[in-house]
Parts: sequence; C-alpha cells; structure tokens
Amino acid sequence: MRLATKVVGISRRRCVLLILWGEFFARVRWITLFMEKTMIEGFHGRLMLDLDGTVLADNEVALLQNPHVGGVILFSRNVVSRQQVASLVAQIRAVAPHLLIAVDQEGGRVQRFKEGFTALPPMQLLGDAYLADPVAGLALSRNTGWLMAAEVIACGVDISFAPVLDVDRETSSIIGNRAFADDPDVVVAVSRAFIEGMNEAGMAATGKHFPGHGGIFADSHLEAPVDYRNWDALWQRDIVPFVALSGLLGGIMPAHITFPDVDPKSVGFSPFWLQRILREKLGFQGVIFSDDLAMKGADVAGGYERKAQLALEAGCDMILVCNDRSGALTVLQYMAEQAVSQSDKIGAMLKASAVTWSDLEADPRRIATTEQLKSLMTLK
Repeated sequence: MRLATKVVGISRRRCVLLILWGEFFARVRWITLFMEKTMIEGFHGRLMLDLDGTVLADNEVALLQNPHVGGVILFSRNVVSRQQVASLVAQIRAVAPHLLIAVDQEGGRVQRFKEGFTALPPMQLLGDAYLADPVAGLALSRNTGWLMAAEVIACGVDISFAPVLDVDRETSSIIGNRAFADDPDVVVAVSRAFIEGMNEAGMAATGKHFPGHGGIFADSHLEAPVDYRNWDALWQRDIVPFVALSGLLGGIMPAHITFPDVDPKSVGFSPFWLQRILREKLGFQGVIFSDDLAMKGADVAGGYERKAQLALEAGCDMILVCNDRSGALTVLQYMAEQAVSQSDKIGAMLKASAVTWSDLEADPRRIATTEQLKSLMTLK
C-alpha cells in the first residue's frame, strides 16, 4: 500500500512537471514564431520604450518580447562606455533581434553617448560655419552627419533621432542652438548635407519637431506650449525645411505644441497635421514617431491610454513612452486590449550597414572630421 502511494505521488509530480515544461516550451515556441514572423514579414510593434540600467534586467526580457514593443531608446543612464553600449545592444538583440534601437545623439547638449565617442557640436555651429564659408560648411555638415551615424551604428544602434529641423537661434528655451539656424533656407541647405552624410553611413534620418518648435519660448518637456501664429507664418518659415526635405527623411517626429489658429488639437494628436498636411500635402511616406508621451506637453490629451489612442488614430506609426515604466505598461495593456496592429513601415529605419570600431578609428574621414570639429568648438 505504501509503495502504491509513493508511486502515485511520483506520477503526480511528473505530471505537474510535464505540464509546466509543456507550457514553457509552448511559450518559447510562440516567441520564436513571433520573432520569425517579425523578421521575415517586416512587421514591428508600435511602442518604443526605455530600459532601467546599463545591462538588460531579467524582467525586461519578456517586456522586449511583447509583440506590441517595436523599439528601444537608450538614455545617458544606460551608457558607461562604447564597449558597454555594444554589450547592452547585443543583449537586446539576443532576446529581440527585430527591435529598432534608437538614441538621441544630436550633438551639443543632446548627446547620450560620450565616453569614447566624438564630441559633437551644437548644430548651430554648423549653420554658422556654412554662413562663413558655404562650400566648406556643407562639407563639414555632411561629414559630421556621417561621423555621428557611423559611431552610433558601430555600437549596433540603428538610429539617432536627428536632425533638428526647427528654425531658431535663441527664441525657444528647449531648441536654441540645437537648430542649424533661424533662416529656413540655411536650415534646409545645412541639414540636407547632414542627412546625406547620415545616409552614407547607413542611417535613416528623422526630422523633428514638425511643424516647428522654434517660434515659442515654452519647453514641451515641462508644459504644453501654445503657438498663436497662423498658417501663412508657419508655411513661410517653420514648415519650409519639412517641405524641402520630406523625401530624404526616413522618419518625422511631431512637436507637442498646439497651433490654435490652425487646428485645435496638439500636433502629435492631430489628424489634420499628421494626415492632411504631413501625409497628403507634403507627401511624406516614412515613419511618423510620436514625441515622448511622458512629456508634460502630451498631457493635454489625458492619461496614457487616451494619449496612445489619439496618437495612433492621428497617424503615428510608432509611439514613445520614456522614463515611466508604469505608463509604458499601461500603453501595452491598451494595445493588447484593442488589438492594435503592427506596422510594416518601421523596418525601413533599421541600419542599412555595419561598421566596426577598429575600422572606424582608422578611417581617415573620421580622423579629419574629428579634428575639424575640435577646431570649430574651440573657436565658438
């Protein structure tokens, strides 16, 4: 009798183990099939989120494998050195090889990768260099775009959200010297060269912040700016770079700004701005990225579910939720409940080439450009 009981106990434990192993392998198989579908068919989830630290945490593995997650953006807290960045990217690729990995590596005060990377100037200095010597200025802008993109790609990252196409010099508290110039024609000329350099390195460019963040002082990270200029004023100035360069841009990021004389909705939640103007009037065919939905400027739309809903309905292909994991999880739950479709556009933003740091460090173009930029920033 004791032997029979013991045998039955073992059988029950085996059954439980078999069930657990079956569920585990079913989960692994589901993830594998999803990844294969994503990589083969080119579909991506429509949320880009961030990570907590310099290595991939255990609880972030399942997060990145969520079918509604299509991208990751890195911040300064994720970075120690270029070797560590490359290691972190490899960890991400190991569990979710399809993801679009991004960073803000504009130059100047917005440069997340620093240790081991070339110090990039604020873009205003490139605009000034063009005004001083147009031929040399355009060559430097093109080489700087190439250099920035090549260094980012050498770490395995796909894109930097650049360039800034806002028309400004000192009006905006958040743009200022991030912009190439306060003359739209100069912005077009210099940023075109910068974009061409990025493309040479294998990186798609993302123009921001449509239709222009350079006309008001307010910072959309901290408040919800309102710009009272009319359509004609915007069309003749701020929108000029987006019109001229829309065919060269892989992505465009709208501003969290409301232009009440044009449309009552904030741009990133506005079908008028994103569909009628950007898609139809400008003919833009690339990826529309929302700006970070955690910014105060996005709060005009409501809570995270509402922000996600309005951004997607307005025409955003990918939405960003950064520095708020709870908010990102809320958006993921909303996407799952609403069965939000994946996008076949986002794959076009993946890096188109690969380069090693050893090759890049010996590249005469990088060496020469780095020296030119050092001289430019010394003279500023």
